[in-house]
Amino acid sequence: MTYRKVYSVENNKVIINLPDDFKGKKQVLIVVDDLADTKEQKLELMKQASKDPLFLADIKEIQDDFDSIDHENL
Repeated sequence: MTYRKVYSVENNKVIINLPDDFKGKKQVLIVVDDLADTKEQKLELMKQASKDPLFLADIKEIQDDFDSIDHENL
């Protein structure tokens, strides 16, 4: 089961109350991801991505995959 929820950080701590479906579970995977809080932060991250060589290589690879099938008819 996957449980996903955004939590507030207070005093550099996060408290998570798991749903009843998790009772008896021995392990869970916790992933901590800092969310970009504002539109300006998100735009800044997008500007950085537009110059990231690895990101640009991924986009090029996807574009090449679609270029090879763009001429096909359905």
